[in-house]
Amino acid sequence: MAALKTLVVVMGIMLVVGFVALIVVIAGRVSHKTGGLVPAQPYTAAPVDIPAGARIEAMSAGPDRLVLDLLLPDGSRELAVIDLVTGHRLGTIPLRTAQ
Repeated sequence: MAALKTLVVVMGIMLVVGFVALIVVIAGRVSHKTGGLVPAQPYTAAPVDIPAGARIEAMSAGPDRLVLDLLLPDGSRELAVIDLVTGHRLGTIPLRTAQ
């Protein structure tokens, strides 16, 4: 019976010490300040020209493409497809309602 009591006390101490160690590790990781993600090289690209008076209504990004939904001054819409690697416009897709 004495061996069982000793075993229970030792396991209780181990449980408390493990819990304290876990709290210390979590607190250390949370308080550790990181500078954030730094890009490997600065990103510079030529500006993307959109027609005068047009508005960007929506954007959608894929792994290597950016698609801009443009509302043109005459009320029509078009999609501008941009390469994210180079920043160049790949083309436009005019949108119109089906007749």
